[in-house]
Amino acid sequence: MPHAGGVSEDEFRAAMARLAAGVVLVTAHDPDDGPGGADVGMTATAFLSVSLDPPLVMVSVRDGSRMDELLERQPYWAASLLTEGQRQTAGRFAMKGRLSDKLLFRDLPHTRGEASDAPLVDGALATVECHTEQRVRAGDHTLVIGRVLAAGLPQVPDSGPLTYYRGRYHTLSRGSS
Repeated sequence: MPHAGGVSEDEFRAAMARLAAGVVLVTAHDPDDGPGGADVGMTATAFLSVSLDPPLVMVSVRDGSRMDELLERQPYWAASLLTEGQRQTAGRFAMKGRLSDKLLFRDLPHTRGEASDAPLVDGALATVECHTEQRVRAGDHTLVIGRVLAAGLPQVPDSGPLTYYRGRYHTLSRGSS
């Protein structure tokens, strides 16, 4: 069934699947979730640099998701740009009906960001810690624009980025993974 603009969801999804995207793990710490709080994570491909001055990035989160709910009240968050060797991490945090985030983070090597208190994936290509500047409703998603408070460039030996194209994870150095 076409939307008012004339394109169906299936047509739109198929067209956008042909746009290659980098894969990141967006994370935040929920201080209100039990004693000591809880970490939350979400795999995202709709993540990009917005501005150099000031340094801003943007992530698109699905309305009503756990991450959307958390980022509405918690302004500090982070993104880890995943390497081609971190496909399993991306898949685990993208699963619907997945295990609890607590169990996923227990198995994920990470450090806690000093600026955001959010988990930063060990071995990621880069990490950014952010403070939300603006939230913009856009259809069934919210665009969260964050000011970058800190950026990390870990030493990753000869590893390329993990990308997402046509519904599958790929690597630049070896094609499909």
